[in-house]
Amino acid sequence: MKRIAIAERADWRAQADALGFKFHTINGEPYWVEDAYYQFTLRQIEDDIEAPSAEIHQMAMALVGEVVRSEELLARLEIPERYWQWIAQTWGSDDTTQAPHLYGRMDFAYTGVGPAKLLELNYDTPTSLYEAAYFQWLWLEQLIARGDLPAGSDQYNAIQDLLIEAFRALTPGLTQPLYFASVANHPEDRGTVLYLRDCAAQAGISTEIIDIEDIGLAVGGRFTDLQHRVISSLFKLYPLEFLFREEFGPALPNSGIQLFEPPWKAILSNKGALPLLWERHPNHPNLLEAHFERPDAPALEAGWVRKPLHSREGANVDLIMPNGERISQDGPYADGAFIRQRYAPLPKFDEWHAVVGAWIVADRAAGLGMREDQNPITRDAARFVPHAIVD
Repeated sequence: MKRIAIAERADWRAQADALGFKFHTINGEPYWVEDAYYQFTLRQIEDDIEAPSAEIHQMAMALVGEVVRSEELLARLEIPERYWQWIAQTWGSDDTTQAPHLYGRMDFAYTGVGPAKLLELNYDTPTSLYEAAYFQWLWLEQLIARGDLPAGSDQYNAIQDLLIEAFRALTPGLTQPLYFASVANHPEDRGTVLYLRDCAAQAGISTEIIDIEDIGLAVGGRFTDLQHRVISSLFKLYPLEFLFREEFGPALPNSGIQLFEPPWKAILSNKGALPLLWERHPNHPNLLEAHFERPDAPALEAGWVRKPLHSREGANVDLIMPNGERISQDGPYADGAFIRQRYAPLPKFDEWHAVVGAWIVADRAAGLGMREDQNPITRDAARFVPHAIVD
C-alpha cells in the first residue's frame, strides 16, 4: 500500500456541489482530498481486505445469534433490558430468519502487509458511504480517462450496485414508503441518507425524507410524520443506543415499525463485540486481543487502547502507546463500561495516519474507503482520500 501524490481535478469542487456532495469541506477544512490517493495491488485487496472482511462478518453474525439468546451477554453489553425481547424477535428463532439489514463498515489497521487488524465494527450508523461508493468511483473513471492513472486501474468498489440489489431484495416484506431520517442541520448525515434514498429509489422503492426530530408518537403507539401519516418503515441514521434511552424509546418494541438498521445491530454497534469476538476466536490473525475493563481482566502489555462500549468518531478513546505516552480524545461517552484492546499502529504517511474502512452490504464484502488523520486516533475530522488498484 502506497500513498501517491497526484494532481487533483481542477473542477472537482464544482462537480461535488452539482452532485449534492455538500460536505466535501467541513468547517472550512477539507474533508475530501484528492491531491493523493492510496494505491493497492489486487492481491492486497483480495487476500488482506476482502477475504478477512467476509470471514469476520460471518463471525460477527454468529456472535449476534449467540448474544440474543443470552441475558448474561446482553447485560455485559449494557443493552437496556426492556429491549432484549424485541432485539431477539428481530433476529428470529434461528440464524436464517433475522430482520434484513443493509450495510456496515469494519475499520482495519493495515500497512500493506497482512494480516489487517480489526479496530472496530461500525454496523449501525456508518458514514463516509457516498464518498466511498460513488464519488471516489467518479474520480477513478475521470483520472483513467485523462491518462493520470493507467488504463487497467481498478477500485475495490461494488458498494452502490450491492446497495441497490439489497434494497430490491427488501421490497417483498416492506411497507412503503420507506422513510429516511437523520439529525437536522447535519450536512454529512443528510448527504448519507439522501444517497441511500437514491439507491432505494433506483430499486423501485417509494421513499420519504424526514428529520429525526420531526418524528412523532401518536395515540395508539404508532410513529408518524409531520402530516400525521404512520411511519411503518424507517431508515434512521441515528444510533440505536440513543433511541433506547430517549423519551419515545419504550414505544419502539410495540410500534410495528420496521427499522433499518434492525434492532439486533445494537449488538454489533457496541465495542463490547470486540472482546466477545476475541473470546470466541482467540489469536485469530485479524483480531486484536480485547477484554472488558474489570478487575479480573487479563493485563495487556504496554500499547493498548481504552474505548467506551458506545463511542463514535474516536470520542472518549485513550491510547496508551508502547512507550507509555498517553493520547486522549474528549467526548460525551465517559459514563458506562469500557473495553481495552491491544494497540495496532496505523501506517503513517508524512503526518497522516491512515485507516482502512471495509464495507459490507447485506452479507457481502463490498469495497473500501480510506480516511486519514494527523492524530493516531481517527476522529470526526479525518479526511477521505480515494484509492485505486494498480498492479
